[in-house]
Amino acid sequence: MWDDAFPSFLIGLREGLEAGLIVSILVATLVRADAKSRLPQVWTGVLAAIALALSFGAVLTFTAANLSATAQEAFGGVLSVIAVAFVTAMVFWMRRSARTFSGEIREKVTGALGMGAGVLMLTSFLAVGREGLETALFLWTTARAAGESAGPLTGAGIGLVLAAALCWGLYRRVLRINLTKFFTATGVVLIVIAAGVLGYGLRDLQEGGVLPGLTAYAFDLSGSVDAGSWYSTLIQGVFNLMPTMTWLQVVGYAGYLAVVMPLFVRGVKAKAPELAPTAIRLSESPPSSRRRPVWVVPVAVVAVPAVVAGLLVAFSRPKPASSETVAVSETQCGKGFTAPDTGRQTFQMHNTGGKTAEVYLIDPATNAVYGEVEGLAPGTTRDLVATVAGGSYAWRCVPTGAKAVTSATVHVSGTGGAVRAVVPVSEDDLAVPLKTYKVYVDQGLATLVTQTRQLSDDIAGNHLAKARTDWLTAHRTYSSLGAAYGTFEGFDQKINGRADGLAGGVQNKDFAGFHRVEYGLWHGQSAAELKVPAQQLAIAVVGLRKAFPTQDFDPGDLPLRAHEILENALQFELTGDTDEGSGTNLATVDSNLAGTRELLTVLKPLLTKESPKLLPGVDADIARLQKLLDSARQGGSWTPVEQLDGTAKAQLDGATGQLLENLAPVPDLLEIRKSA
Repeated sequence: MWDDAFPSFLIGLREGLEAGLIVSILVATLVRADAKSRLPQVWTGVLAAIALALSFGAVLTFTAANLSATAQEAFGGVLSVIAVAFVTAMVFWMRRSARTFSGEIREKVTGALGMGAGVLMLTSFLAVGREGLETALFLWTTARAAGESAGPLTGAGIGLVLAAALCWGLYRRVLRINLTKFFTATGVVLIVIAAGVLGYGLRDLQEGGVLPGLTAYAFDLSGSVDAGSWYSTLIQGVFNLMPTMTWLQVVGYAGYLAVVMPLFVRGVKAKAPELAPTAIRLSESPPSSRRRPVWVVPVAVVAVPAVVAGLLVAFSRPKPASSETVAVSETQCGKGFTAPDTGRQTFQMHNTGGKTAEVYLIDPATNAVYGEVEGLAPGTTRDLVATVAGGSYAWRCVPTGAKAVTSATVHVSGTGGAVRAVVPVSEDDLAVPLKTYKVYVDQGLATLVTQTRQLSDDIAGNHLAKARTDWLTAHRTYSSLGAAYGTFEGFDQKINGRADGLAGGVQNKDFAGFHRVEYGLWHGQSAAELKVPAQQLAIAVVGLRKAFPTQDFDPGDLPLRAHEILENALQFELTGDTDEGSGTNLATVDSNLAGTRELLTVLKPLLTKESPKLLPGVDADIARLQKLLDSARQGGSWTPVEQLDGTAKAQLDGATGQLLENLAPVPDLLEIRKSA
């Protein structure tokens, strides 16, 4: 988390120190001028500035959340560029002002005291408010770049607390800091961080369709750089340098550094004149004859920004479609549904039946889905948000265990903006991939029959060294059939069962299959001890080969297994959990990867239609993982998982995790939905 927290820590420390120094100088000046009664005016201005910054952050967060995905990218990109401009101006201002900072603030306080309470309050508000707004904006952009808020918020909080402690020490004269050197050093680091934020913002603008060149990559190191390693995570979190960057990102990043850094460093070498101390002789302000309660102004300065922010957030939210409630049930599906307005709409879906149901807003002509609610319990109501344009719309209600029902169709005229619809996959769509994959599995089982018979013969003939080689060959064949495991029923336990959960573990009589034979071959058991387990394995494989053509293979298993095969590999193989002595877990992962590649091949036409950009990224991840696995293989032997060095293990885990992340959308993209 520290890699995401560091940029926010630095901005919190630096901006907090700036604001804190201003407040410290204001307070010290008033105290020395014997004007302590004016201190509440300073604190009221500070409170107003904090309230404004927090409100600004809330507006950024909730306004962005109400935008479409594309609009969010564009919105974030624009604000990232603005944040870079603010930070750049801030570091240059502090470089120029650090030497004369105290004198300038004292001059402003002198003038403010002579002009009344409101001016002093405004002085502190403006001085602190600028830093607060810059902090809120930069924190929002860094949190967006990190993809989470815990790290950036933690870093900013630590920075602000440290800044407050430093300011207290300076005020009490128990601490001395060379502010010129401090702001110079942090300025250099912030310029580098701002370059990364600019690059990230430009990528957001490309993904939002504002700027071109989204697929024009300057470099792609995803196949050779471990995105999950500590150093890669640190570089990405602090500097926003990614393994894959577009030409626009690289040019923006390098161009910003090439222009801004020399200007900043050159300015540091220039001498700034010191301001002569200003003599301050001030008196208390005359008491007012009409005094208001002391709490009125502080409450007002906090309440006003909060109320304004609340109104902005409220008005940015999508408006419900005339608050209409739509019924969901077998008998009342779509009751209450009338032609909605175009644009982003919210529908109140109420389950009036007695069964939990799913409901989809569809185009009845194409079955395209515009929005859905799953697991809607009887008697409950949930919002369904969708963008409506000109066209035909209907509701499809799918109560648990019942036939799907489709409501009457309504027609909408107009445009209403871009509408993203998902065309659902049917069992017919998956019929050809399923048939192709069944052929692949049947051929694999035929090969497996021959291989397990050979393994059994090896053991019967007391050729245990050859049996170890043939065991790995057969086990790799079985491990490449992962998408069919769910159809194997009880055969999988007989063929590839594990000792986990069995009383006595590997000594249990029910421990059978490949891992039972593996345990014996690599723990010195004799051929006589292994003869029966090997024969039982061969018999179970023959039984599976005969039963497979008649087993129920749910077509919905195919998209699920595209993710689950390697998920199991990460959980059981890359942890060494299934190793019974052979040290060949990585060989199993290699076979799992081959099985996943085969499955994606049969699903490719559907995946390309549903998400054209998915498979190229997945293919790159597969190539990266394959390269790492190949490096762990020496001829016919594999490096055991427990013997991998820390870097190699982290790279394998990171590459597998990245591949799983990119495969995660497959089950949703190819989910089979019932039709009426």
